[in-house]
Formats: sequence, C-alpha cells, structure tokens
Amino acid sequence: MMLGTFSSNLTSQRRVAVPIKFRKELGKTFIVARWYENCLVVVSKANWQELLNKLTGRSKILTSPVRDTDRFILGSAYDLITDSQGRVVLPESLVKFAKLRTEVVFVGLGDRVEVWDKAEWSRREEYFTRNASEMIEKLAEDEKGSQ
Repeated sequence: MMLGTFSSNLTSQRRVAVPIKFRKELGKTFIVARWYENCLVVVSKANWQELLNKLTGRSKILTSPVRDTDRFILGSAYDLITDSQGRVVLPESLVKFAKLRTEVVFVGLGDRVEVWDKAEWSRREEYFTRNASEMIEKLAEDEKGSQ
C-alpha cells in the first residue's frame, strides 16, 4: 500500500526521482496520467484497470461522461520506466497540465499516487486541514442519502 507524502525536485529536463517507498509498489514500469484538481496520477500496471473500473466500470453504456472520462485520463496516459536511480522523465504535456515547477510532492493514496506542484499541494493541504470536520460531515450526509 502506498502511503505518505514525499517531496522531490523536478529538473529542467522534466526528470524526477520517484520515492523508493512507492517504486517498490509501482514496479519498474508504471502509468502516469492527468488527474482531477490539476494533479497527476501514478498507478502500477497491475492496478490500472481496477482504477479505470472504479471510474467508468459502473456504466455498461458508453455515455458522454464515460467517454469524456476516458478521453481525459486514457488520452493523457503514458508508460514510464524508471532509470537505475529511480528517476523518470515526465511528459511535457503532463508537466504543463499539472503546472509542475521545481518542487513536486508525491502523495500516496493506497492504490495510487498523486503528483502535485509543491505550492499547490500546500494550498490544498491547508484547505482540507481547515475543513476536515465539514468534509467528514458531508460524506456522512451523502452516505445517509444513498441508503
């Protein structure tokens, strides 16, 4: 399971070291794609299909939202291979999408990792730290409503 938050530097050649803790779970080759809230998602090849099923697998019909989700994520997905030092080169389109600058943050979320620009991650972290109580209350309300 991939857990924790780790910082890394992004070089001008878009090279970044993947935290060793995550490399062990992801393997030498893994997938990176656009994700929600303008970050990137990193997933092992073994977990990729499972993640897609969570997003669009509930619908047996290719509705417009399913197609758009496929385009957003699958259309931006790349296989990455780590070098001998555990580094990868991120595609330019993904670096631009996530507005990654010099410092990036890898956030482990169990079956996947998100990659954020450090300044944006700091703003996000401040927001959900400030609003944690309201967020859990909203989740509880949503759960009640679905029963």
